[in-house]
Parts: sequence; C-alpha cells; structure tokens
Amino acid sequence: MSENPRLKITDVKSVAFKEFRTIGEMEPAWDPGRSRPSHFGAASFVEVHTDQGLTGIGPAVPARLIPDIKEQLLGEDPFDIERHANVLRYYAWGAAYQGTAGVDIALWDLIGKATDQPLYKLWGGDKDRVAPYASMILLSTPEERAEMAVRLLEEGWKAIKLRLHHPTFAEDIRTVEAVRDAVGDRMTIMVDANQAESNGTWQPGIQWDFRRAADTSLALQDLGCYWLEEPLPGFDFDRLAGLRGSVRMPIAGGEGLPGLHDFFRACQQNVYDILQPEVLVLHGATAMRKVGTLAELYGKQIVPHNGGGNLGVIAHLHLVASWHHSPFLEILHDPPVGDYKHGFSIMENYPAVGGDGFINLPQGPGLGVEIDRDLIAD
Repeated sequence: MSENPRLKITDVKSVAFKEFRTIGEMEPAWDPGRSRPSHFGAASFVEVHTDQGLTGIGPAVPARLIPDIKEQLLGEDPFDIERHANVLRYYAWGAAYQGTAGVDIALWDLIGKATDQPLYKLWGGDKDRVAPYASMILLSTPEERAEMAVRLLEEGWKAIKLRLHHPTFAEDIRTVEAVRDAVGDRMTIMVDANQAESNGTWQPGIQWDFRRAADTSLALQDLGCYWLEEPLPGFDFDRLAGLRGSVRMPIAGGEGLPGLHDFFRACQQNVYDILQPEVLVLHGATAMRKVGTLAELYGKQIVPHNGGGNLGVIAHLHLVASWHHSPFLEILHDPPVGDYKHGFSIMENYPAVGGDGFINLPQGPGLGVEIDRDLIAD
C-alpha cells in the first residue's frame, strides 16, 4: 500500500464477460408455468478503481446507473462508506433489485484490500467456515426430492430447503415426509412457501390463506423442520405476527423488505424468528450489517437470502461469518442445471462446499476472490 493511506476513487466501470452461456432451463417454484434459462456465469460485474492501483469488485450494476454513480464517487475516499451508501441510494437508486448494491460491495472489497484483511475479519468475525444449505429451485415430486436429499447428504451437505406450495396441503406434507424418511435426522430441513413474491394481492401459483399457513406450520413442527419461510405476503405483518404467535414453528422471512425501517417494524411486531435480508435488495452490505445488529438486539437469528448467485453470495458468506447469530448460508443449489458452481464460475478462486458440509472463508483481502480475467470481453 502507498505511504499515503488515503485512497481516491478514479473510476467506476461495468465490465462485461465475453460469454453468457445458457446451460439448460428450469421452472422455478416461485414462478410456476414459466421456464427460465439457467446461465453459466454472469453477464457482467462492477469495478471501482483508485489512484493507488487497488480495485474493488462487486456484482453487476445496471449500466445506465454508472454515470450517476461516477458523479457521486469520483475523487472520493472509498472509506467514507456511510456517505456513499446514502448518496447512492438517493441519486442512483435504480431498480428495486440489484441497484447499486454491487458498488457498495466493491467499496467494501476495496477497504479490505487497503487494510489487507478479509471482510469477515474486518467486521469482527471469528468463524473461518460456515454451514451452507442447499436451497432447492424446483417444485418437484416427493420421490425426486428425497433422492436429491440423499445425493446431497452423500456429498456432505448438512441442510436442504424445500419449496412447498403444491396444489394441496397433503402433497406438501408428503414431500417433507419423504425427505425426512430418506435422510432421518442427519440433515436439517427448511421449508419455503414462497408466498411473498408480490407486494400486491396476486402472485403466480398457489396462494395460501392463514389456515393453510397455520396447518402447514403445525405439521412441519412434528416433522422437525428448522423453519417455515414466507408463509404469507411479506408486508402482511399483522397476520404474520398472529401466525408466529400461534405456532412453535420458527417463521422466517424478509427477503423483499427494502429498508432498515421495514426490518425495525418487523422486529417490533415480532413478525419473524429468523430475518432474511438480501444484499441486492438493501443495496449493499452497509445496510445488511445494520440489520444484523437489529436482529441481535431483538434476539433473532439472521440468515441472508440468496445473494444473486455469484459475488453477492460471497458478500453474504463474509457477513454470516461475522455474526454469531447466523447459523446458515443460503446457496441456490439444485443440480445439475441449478448447480451453484455455475454462478461461482466467474471467479478463478471461488470457495467450494467441502465434503464435510462446510464452506471455508476466503483468506485473501476484501472478498478474497478474484474474477477470472480470461472470461472478460475484449
């Protein structure tokens, strides 16, 4: 590092990859009836450059936001992270999902590189490995999900999350029963009802009412599930709090909540036992860290949602390692088409899930991963 400790931001770039190959199609449980292509890698990522040769990387940022981002950041010190998070949210808001999150993560990557510390250490963490759970994508049959669970267990995975919103309650419970019979108590089972995909009164697929949510909660308790996720619309705090107060099954959610005030209200009303903020919804790790503190204050666990499949997941990995009240890391993994390694393939040194069921924290500075430069477009 230079003798001058103060860095200055000199450029912000959206960098495209040379290829964005489709490897197959899947019909996500949260969007039934629509088959989507699954891609190998990503279309782009963002870089933040400095006058001392250090460059931070982050998930893709919409190219149309780059001019506004540069207007706010060029000439600034990347360490002024609170200032940047606020002005970017005001002047370069962008889409509700993704937005400027990649820039915030790239700034933290820069700070880690400038201090020669991995982010989880910079944030006070002492866990050098975390337990990921395989988050299923498909709404499949009980038999196939049981086979998948056994296969994952044999590979070392310690936890699996099932998508449950079949046409009938009985089909949902049969799916969990089949998986539980197949893996016994050797695997933690979570369940996602995907009932918070829309902020309105309609969303694709089966919609649960309070009775369906309550009946499912009671059945899952007996099957030893770890949590029931998003059993009702995400902003229906009153009914969610009522459900949580009437069952022993831990209720998880919050992936679509866009601001700190939303999580504060959710905690005040005791809506969730487990908070699931998303770095690409909250526009970066800066806000995510505050949700972690809020969860600790209210005695709740925090398990981040998804992360976008590549560098956002790496940011979540560091966050989970910095929180003692975060027991798992979500990784979308429904092989072969939905294998998590497809999204991780943009990194030349990505951390893999080991045979012991854990994923080791990168020990390099910042995010601790680097982009495979051979994949970048000319």
